[in-house]
Amino acid sequence: MNTTAHVLVGLVAALHVYILVLEMFLWQRRPGRGLSGFDAEMARATAPLAANQGLYNGFLAAGLIWGLIAADPTGCRVQVFFLSCVVIAGLYGGATANRRILVAQALPGALALAAVLVAG
Repeated sequence: MNTTAHVLVGLVAALHVYILVLEMFLWQRRPGRGLSGFDAEMARATAPLAANQGLYNGFLAAGLIWGLIAADPTGCRVQVFFLSCVVIAGLYGGATANRRILVAQALPGALALAAVLVAG
């Protein structure tokens, strides 16, 4: 179960690195605009906000990676903390911005969190 938990945490970390790239660097291009659904003008106007969001996603990814490389019990505790942050952010984003965030962020985070807790 430990291997499954690590794979799921790694996938959630990779997802957040991908979101960082979309929000910080590709927001005004096709991939970023596809994510937001914004036209070119709105993407340009919201680019600084998106870059800030991307940075926060990068912090989540960094925390998850730290949790994967840190020795236990610290590694496990760090994973639980950052996965909890991912789930909370996903729930909030799903409730306030777009319901797709529930499936794209909260669900993977919750599955990884459950695996980490079971692996203990």
